[in-house]
Amino acid sequence: MNGISNVQVRPERIEFVDALRGFALFGLLMVHAAEAFGVGLSRGTDDPWGQAIFFLFGSKAFAIFALLFGFSFATIMANQRGRGVDFTGRFAWRLLLLLAIGFVHSLLYSPEILRLLAFLGLLLIPLDRVRSNYALLAIAGLFFLQIPLLIQWALAQSGNAFAASEPYYARSGLWDVFRNGSLGELIRANMIEGNLVKWSINWSFGRVSEIAGLFAVGVVIQRTGFFARIAKDRGIALALVLIAGTIFAILEFIVKPIVPGSPSGAEFAIGPFTERAILFQWIGISAIAAQIGLLALLWNSPMQRLVGLFKGPGRMTLTLYVAHSFVAVPILYQFGLGMAEVWDTQTRILLAIAFFGLQILFAHWWYARYRYGPLEWTWRAATLNDWNVPLRKSAQPA
Repeated sequence: MNGISNVQVRPERIEFVDALRGFALFGLLMVHAAEAFGVGLSRGTDDPWGQAIFFLFGSKAFAIFALLFGFSFATIMANQRGRGVDFTGRFAWRLLLLLAIGFVHSLLYSPEILRLLAFLGLLLIPLDRVRSNYALLAIAGLFFLQIPLLIQWALAQSGNAFAASEPYYARSGLWDVFRNGSLGELIRANMIEGNLVKWSINWSFGRVSEIAGLFAVGVVIQRTGFFARIAKDRGIALALVLIAGTIFAILEFIVKPIVPGSPSGAEFAIGPFTERAILFQWIGISAIAAQIGLLALLWNSPMQRLVGLFKGPGRMTLTLYVAHSFVAVPILYQFGLGMAEVWDTQTRILLAIAFFGLQILFAHWWYARYRYGPLEWTWRAATLNDWNVPLRKSAQPA
């Protein structure tokens, strides 16, 4: 035994996870709208609307996605093991397909997260072979220590110029292409420069190690049936809100103001930058724990119908996430309508909320007729190399 008991998966847990995934999708849309899908990255969001969105969802929505990615992986592997199937090779193929989808998506919107999740998702295969949940949590803890960043910091302290240099993304001209480039220039820049910038950002802010740690925690959550319990037990949900919320408040309002950052206009300083990157990781982790607890409280209350609105989008996050960019980028970027320079942050956020409302209606309509979202079906069929996977609900499942 693992020391942490494994429990049987319950159907109620699946619906709560769908709602949680839909909530994360909503959070990503809000962050992207606040920064005008990359056009506003170079100038930041200093207005109250932008600050509120980043307080609620910045470095948090993507973390929920990473947690659920590990959770979903463990669910798939457990289901296949129950059928006597070793799904390891097929899952690696599934990740390669997601990487391809993410690459095509990144040609239009390079800050997207699919490539990162797909590439780092390969770590889940060896993690699945660790049968002890305690060992998995210890591995997650090692990832959360941000050892690569600390090594870089130590190298910088010893005089290594490369380790002490300003991150690559801060010197990139990609943001100018976002603001002023043609569609062809955008695609060419995103193909190479966009990938370099993407990895620079995720390395510099410790997201590579953080995502790996969240993957491991997601596997443990699936094995222990934690989401099934928290969605039905208000005591567990309340305890999570209180404990995680207290930690978040201490880090956000007490520790964060006293941790130094590089002054505006000053030469880049690796030490304060690394300190804040590690601090922001723990702020984000404590925040998503509190958010999960709060959503579970609402789920187990008369507010379940409201939280349940996220279920539909949560079942087709791949389709809707890609759709965000294919709708927003031509509207906001200069090669299209150029509305990023016309709409302020408040307008973009309100329009994004309305757009997500339409996606809720679309998901409700779609799932009344179909089993999977469009990209979800394509991904599933390609993973299984079986294009007879039934899509319509009238069709008999294989």
